[in-house]
Amino acid sequence: MSSASASGSERPAFRDPALPLQKRVDDLLSRLTPEERIAMLHQHVPAVPRLGLAAFRTGSEALHGVSWMGVATVFPQAVGLGATWDEDLVRRVAEAVSVELRAFHHHRVPALGDGPHSLQAWAPVLNLLRDPRWGRNEEGYSEDPVHTARLGEAYCRGLAGDHPTYLRAAPVLKHFLAYNNEDDRCTTSSGLRPRVLHEYDLAAFRPVVTSGAATGAMAAYNLVNGRPCHVSPLIETELRRWARPTGHELFVVSDAEAPSNLVDPEHYFDDHAESHAAALKAGIDSFTDHDEDSATPVGRLREALERG
Repeated sequence: MSSASASGSERPAFRDPALPLQKRVDDLLSRLTPEERIAMLHQHVPAVPRLGLAAFRTGSEALHGVSWMGVATVFPQAVGLGATWDEDLVRRVAEAVSVELRAFHHHRVPALGDGPHSLQAWAPVLNLLRDPRWGRNEEGYSEDPVHTARLGEAYCRGLAGDHPTYLRAAPVLKHFLAYNNEDDRCTTSSGLRPRVLHEYDLAAFRPVVTSGAATGAMAAYNLVNGRPCHVSPLIETELRRWARPTGHELFVVSDAEAPSNLVDPEHYFDDHAESHAAALKAGIDSFTDHDEDSATPVGRLREALERG
């Protein structure tokens, strides 16, 4: 045994950039305790000092700029960008947004003790503008799934950049699925017949995921055909199935407070441990809930594990 190995100072595999990414991920996961793994299921992930891992947070809003972080360029809302019919322009807008997001990530730390701004960009929105009276149409590109998918892919590619190895930002598609109403958005159910589901609502997301341009998706607040999107089988049977041929996995995040909504106000489950377990099994990888108070969602997930 070398002196480096004996002293424990040998660089772990997850720190070796020469190794394949999956091998590095597997090595890191093998070193995490169950408690540390559970903690990583919340949006605000604590540091793991013994492994040299810093705290981080998933998600930064980047639909038409990052001005909520501070002084930054504000581009037209998505419906305005959609009206241009210009995929190259939309890609260049997203490129500028991601460069500014990088700048905030490196140079501006929020007052909250949760580390730098996230490079995971919660954009673009691919929800179709089904009815102009529903109060959410400024966030989408159009009522047409083909046009929406083309602009959505362009925005994703602008966010991600062209480097063969590294992402400039990680685009996350919103909101899966059939969502663009504002009133009672956490309790309304979108009724989708099979043809409407496959030829309309899924048709806006499918080309973007199959192109490999997206790195993740966010589940929607609403229900579809009576089932909350955060426990929808469509996450696995559609979204992740489309992604497999690209060689990339999709990281699926919850919308804010949506895991708690499964019990109240939706009353779909009797208790939060049961609902959180169901969301996790359905494919939710990160719980955006209770803001920085990770103790509450993590406690529910811990209880779910203890209850089997």
